[in-house]
Amino acid sequence: MAITEILKKINYFDEPELASFISDVVSTDKPISIGFVNQHGINLMLNEREVFESFMGINCLLRDGIGVKLACRFKGIEPKLNLNGTDFIPRLISSIELSKREAKYFVFGTEEPWLSNGAENLILGNSASLKTGFFDDDDYIHHYSENVDVKCLNVVVLAMGMPKQERIALALSKLDVASVIICGGAIIDFQAGKTKRAPALMRKLGFEWFYRLTQEPKRMFHRYVIGIPKFFFHLIH
Repeated sequence: MAITEILKKINYFDEPELASFISDVVSTDKPISIGFVNQHGINLMLNEREVFESFMGINCLLRDGIGVKLACRFKGIEPKLNLNGTDFIPRLISSIELSKREAKYFVFGTEEPWLSNGAENLILGNSASLKTGFFDDDDYIHHYSENVDVKCLNVVVLAMGMPKQERIALALSKLDVASVIICGGAIIDFQAGKTKRAPALMRKLGFEWFYRLTQEPKRMFHRYVIGIPKFFFHLIH
């Protein structure tokens, strides 16, 4: 496993390409899985073969964060748009709603009351089939297979963190129905107000990671203080 192989798997979009991609997703009649690759995700992939294979099995991986942007520059790849789940997923949901296509929503992850509140905000008041993020993989797979609707677009937001959500996304996408399965990380916590976004300027400059570290130093210490040097060590070796 090498960072170059991971970077080549990522889909890079400028704005017109992204709009076309979203249009294709909204109109799909097959399962499509979407994930996001940041510095932390690459570290996880490099640590464990099973995690690497889960990520590589996702249909469309999007670039997330300044770490991957710098890695792309180092490897001679044009990074194009930064596409994190917190911004991209609401845009995708809005596009689905604007299309007027009938959709059934599933949101798996986090805990109550954040799950219900965040899901309602994200899917614009539509009803959703909910399940908190503390069950075994098979519980989500069974719940989905029992409740999927073959007559509409099934939209699944997995908000339970890496690499669990990627494993489940792969399993859910094996069911041959029109579906969009999205690895959303902390999207529901953000939508519910449990976790705050960095100020706009910090996001624009690529320092949202630093803001998250200051807000949750204990939880984010290993991801960033240890993980960032580790990521760049792998990049240059």
